[in-house]
Amino acid sequence: MSLTESTMMNLGTKAPGFKLPDTISGEFISLEELKAENGTVIIFSCNHCPYVIHVINEIVAIGNEYKEKGIKFAMISSNDVEKYPLDSPDKMEIVGMVLKFPFPYLYDESQDVAKSYDAACTPDIFVFDENQELYYRGRIDGSRPGNSIPVTGEDLRNALDKLIEKKPAPDKQYPSAGCNIKWK
Repeated sequence: MSLTESTMMNLGTKAPGFKLPDTISGEFISLEELKAENGTVIIFSCNHCPYVIHVINEIVAIGNEYKEKGIKFAMISSNDVEKYPLDSPDKMEIVGMVLKFPFPYLYDESQDVAKSYDAACTPDIFVFDENQELYYRGRIDGSRPGNSIPVTGEDLRNALDKLIEKKPAPDKQYPSAGCNIKWK
């Protein structure tokens, strides 16, 4: 595993559009369908990354909590499944169902969506406001596998709370860090 930080897309950037298959429902989901009253969270993820595994339960908890507050979530896996079969759509479906994802788990086979977002790592988190303009990009919190900091989701929760309250984005935004996206 190669520790990679997110590239920190410029705040205010419009969310690049997409339409991808949801491995859980079998339906195609577009960015437009994910537009929500208070905002949209797009998380580039995968099944096998230890950084994702470390925080996935908190991501699910935050997704459940904030869907009631007018925020929609989606996770996208863009990894090369030839070299990383644990990230294949059939395995994504199993993970999403077992962990009871309250959001779609989309498969970006071409990797075009990851490239359009300049996604670099898993997890790589992008929070867009109600106009689909980038409000927050960065980490869930300071916890990483092995650093003894508890997983709380405090950085992401703080950003989402400010977004809902129509306050300015957090001044300090730290990059997310995890495994690099497995490019073809």
